[in-house]
Amino acid sequence: MNPEASHHHPEPWYRSRGSVVIAMIAVIVLFFVIREHWEHLTGRWIYLLLLLCPLMHFFGHGGHGGHGKTGGSNAENS
Repeated sequence: MNPEASHHHPEPWYRSRGSVVIAMIAVIVLFFVIREHWEHLTGRWIYLLLLLCPLMHFFGHGGHGGHGKTGGSNAENS
């Protein structure tokens, strides 16, 4: 018998049925909010683009280990 087959790994929180439903509702609400306020957003799109820069920096470091890792050179972490 395969010992790995007997272990049950719980699903991640983002794959649960409730999270998917909440995400779908959030996308629908976001669509209607953007649709209703499109005239206000078109004049400020450059600020929204600039706001994405720190957000992408904050959330985008999962692939290479992030900052402050010890034990290795910068070439290994980038």
